[in-house]
Amino acid sequence: MRTVDLSPLYRSFIGFDHLASMMDAAARTDKQPSYPPYNIEALGKDKYQITMAVAGFTEQELTLESENNTLTVKGQKQATEEANERKFIHQGIAERGFERKFQLGDHVKVLGADLAHGLLVIDLEREIPEALKPRKIEIGSGNLLESK
Repeated sequence: MRTVDLSPLYRSFIGFDHLASMMDAAARTDKQPSYPPYNIEALGKDKYQITMAVAGFTEQELTLESENNTLTVKGQKQATEEANERKFIHQGIAERGFERKFQLGDHVKVLGADLAHGLLVIDLEREIPEALKPRKIEIGSGNLLESK
């Protein structure tokens, strides 16, 4: 895979540092972990849902954190005496800790999360501020300057 040098973008686009940084991050060849599996669904124009398969984890073992357009989901199993005494012939259900990050778009907010039947469901919504929404401007509503 070829790497692309995005440094000319930094000097050509003033005020678009965030965009160039996002493109730079997307171009990274870091291998993303595949555990736990997840789905991302568009439920409507501005509504989204992430569903993660987190079988074996309780609510207390999962943490969700949203900061700087990044949603981080962490799972850390609690060490128990019962878990240490178990002897598996075959262990196909992973009980290892994980950390998965999702890059959120501008103005995307996490509404909430639920855990049921081994699935963590995270609801998201894009809330565009009123100042950034398109508005209609009536013709003739401006004040014309009188020329002398």
